[in-house]
Formats: sequence, structure tokens, C-alpha cells
Amino acid sequence: MRRVCLDSPHPTRFVEHIYIELKDKICLVARLFMPKDASSEKRYPAILEYIPYRKRNGTRTRDELMHGFFAGQGYVSVRVDMRGAGESDDLLLDEYLKQEQDDALEVIDWISKQPWCTGDVGMMGRSWGGFNSLQVAARRPPALRAIVVLGFTHNRFTDDIHWKGGCLLNDNFWWGCLMQGFLSCPPDSDIVGDRWKDMWLERLGKMTLNAADWAEHQRYDAYWQQGSIQEDYSSIQVPVLLVDGWADSYTNALFHLLEELKVPCKAICGPWAHVYPQDGTPLPQMNFLRAATDW
Repeated sequence: MRRVCLDSPHPTRFVEHIYIELKDKICLVARLFMPKDASSEKRYPAILEYIPYRKRNGTRTRDELMHGFFAGQGYVSVRVDMRGAGESDDLLLDEYLKQEQDDALEVIDWISKQPWCTGDVGMMGRSWGGFNSLQVAARRPPALRAIVVLGFTHNRFTDDIHWKGGCLLNDNFWWGCLMQGFLSCPPDSDIVGDRWKDMWLERLGKMTLNAADWAEHQRYDAYWQQGSIQEDYSSIQVPVLLVDGWADSYTNALFHLLEELKVPCKAICGPWAHVYPQDGTPLPQMNFLRAATDW
């Protein structure tokens, strides 16, 4: 049983699908969870989760619980599929590219200027979403006020699933295969219409073998330095809630960031693995959603 708090002081509604158009005319898809009365007369702060895992059918069940909870607590929660994922335009060619961060800066700016937003935006995520929350915070978007990160790293070479201690991990290959699997799924024709086939064929035709790229970079070179927060901890200037589990492979990063960050920072570590704390087994679990909104 998940340990969550379901009290909702705000009645909620959701918007199944919207497009966020970027400066280069690429459109990213998003789903909104919001207080029912959110409008230009009643504004709320926003929370962004920005990942590639297909909002339409990949994380949908989890999103209903988590983002629905945030909406009930008085936030507009924005779940965005990044460039090249789900029904978003263009291609996703690798993890943690500068383009990914650039897009996120535009998304945060777009959110902050919506009539239902106070102009204050938080960012959160686990794993990929935790990595890029830190990376985007390091770029200092003006509207970003705080981040909540789970299952993240400070060093993409020594403390991710590709290389550890100079050894190439098996995880490099299964994760590369899994990444290709979800990126090769076709977009939903109910959303993109007749474009679905052309979008799909372009993704299949231009898909890269990421596992080979990761194996090629056998030292901490510029490839891994890009997106590694340890390159400049001081670049992060917003409060950070760090969450991980003792059974996760990213625990080292929690303590590195707790020591190095010079901003308001809190760490939570418990007896779970690479999951949200309310899903952790064996027990005990914790009410992560409440901890996140309290932060």
C-alpha cells in the first residue's frame, strides 16, 4: 500500500493535452493538473516535471496520483514530454544534451507567464527528472524558485549507470536498449493526427545507438562533464530537497551535494531503492508528496 496523503483543500481539474511552442517552432506536449479555479483572477505557483517517458501512456497512472496531489495542494503541476519523446516534435538523440536544458529554460519561462501562474515555478523529478532538475537549476532560469530531486547524480561518469570505478557496467547496455525501446514507440495519432507516421519513421531512421556512444567515452571527458553538477556546485542558487534510498545506486551523490551546495538544502534517505519513497519496499515508506509540497 502506498503511503500518501490524499487530503485536497483545492478542487482540481486537468487539461489532457496542450502544446508549448519553442523559439525554433518545435512544439512540446504537456498535461496540466491544476486547482479548479486557476485563472487570471486566481493564480497559483507551478511545478514542472520534464522527462521523456510518454505522458500519454508511459507514466499516466503515476502522474494521476502525484500531479493530482500537487494540484489539490494549490499548485499548477505541468508534466512535459521533452523534445523527441511521446507526441513532442523532433528527435531525442541522447541523455542530458544542452538542447534539453535550453528547451527547459523556455518551458519554465512559458509557464511563469501563463495567466494562471504567479510567476513562481518549481521543478522536480526522479532519475532523469532529478538529473535535469539540477542541470536546469544550474542555468539559473529567473522564474525557478526551488527544486526537489530524487535518484540523481553529481558526476555523470563516476556515479551513473554507465561507468563506475573505471569499469563498464552491464547497466550501460540494458538502459541503452530500454531507452531505444520507448523512443521507438509511435506518437499517438489522436494527438498529432496524420503526422504520426512521418514522425515515427523519422525517429526510427535517425535513432542513435546510445550504448555505443557511452562505451566510447572511457574517461571523464567533455562528454561526461556536460551536465555534471560537480563542475560548478555554486551555479545552483535555489533551495534543493535531496531524496534517495540506501538501496539505490545514487546514494553517494546525495551526500556530495549536501556538503557542497551553499543554498538552503535538506536531505532525506530511507530504506528503499530507485523509486519514489511512497512506493518503497520493504516497509517503511514515507509520504514523499507531502514532504515535497512542504519544501
